Amino acid sequence: MISASMVKELREATGAGMLDCKKALEASNGNMEDAITWLREKGISKAAKKASRIAAEGLAVSKIEGNKAVIVEVNSETDFVAKNEEFKNLVNIIADTLLSNDVESVEDALKLEHDGNTLEELIIEKTSTIGEKLSFRRFEKIVKEDDEVFGTYSHMGGKIVALCVLSKDEELAKDIAMQIAAMRPLYLNRDMVPASVLDKERNILKEQAENEGLDPNKIDMIVNGRINKYYEEVCLVDQGFIKENKMKVNKYVESKGSEIKSFVRYEVGEGMEKREENFADEVMKQING
Repeated sequence: MISASMVKELREATGAGMLDCKKALEASNGNMEDAITWLREKGISKAAKKASRIAAEGLAVSKIEGNKAVIVEVNSETDFVAKNEEFKNLVNIIADTLLSNDVESVEDALKLEHDGNTLEELIIEKTSTIGEKLSFRRFEKIVKEDDEVFGTYSHMGGKIVALCVLSKDEELAKDIAMQIAAMRPLYLNRDMVPASVLDKERNILKEQAENEGLDPNKIDMIVNGRINKYYEEVCLVDQGFIKENKMKVNKYVESKGSEIKSFVRYEVGEGMEKREENFADEVMKQING
């Protein structure tokens, strides 16, 4: 059964009308991703990237120490707690501990110690004192070469954090981190777009062009043109540079004698669902608690 909340979620993700969203969900047996694809094939939604509902609360931080850097996301149930100093301190402790140790998974990270307690014990303790479920969701650690530079940028008080490595120029690296935070690239360059993702995009664009009634002999050419537009949205080096929009990012970076080596971008809660509660219900629940 297609619920009103599913229709609402699809509408928020795609900007399509309520009726079109309902039809898309019915045609896709309630599968949200397939419904987004259906809308795009019909030319109703222009969304170029997979729409994920950004809803869960929390904080992301990046920390740099010498040739090592780490980016971390820790989630809370409410934005109120995400702004709490005790919670912020917990996130910083996790990031600092990760900088000083070499682990590859959250499971291993939780076993690391800080002041005699494991990070897992510390999170449990803070969950108890703060009164909300806290979750260490993910992290990524990057090691650069001696002659390379880090760039980092935090937006909206830690809701979006970007971290990048360039071959030189720290000021430029900060600008590129800002670009990553603002423009949401998914890949560094075209070679990094998985073949399966590209094939799916090409099929959607072909179906879209056919549904528009375009000349069948020109569809391949039209699809290739639209694929280039797709690259300009999802590949960092193909995007217009936010400080000099007439130049592509790669051309601007090259003009400064530098090169982008890698990047990571965290947006708090991306791909996660938030519980359906309004503020009044939440307050009453705590009062009756």
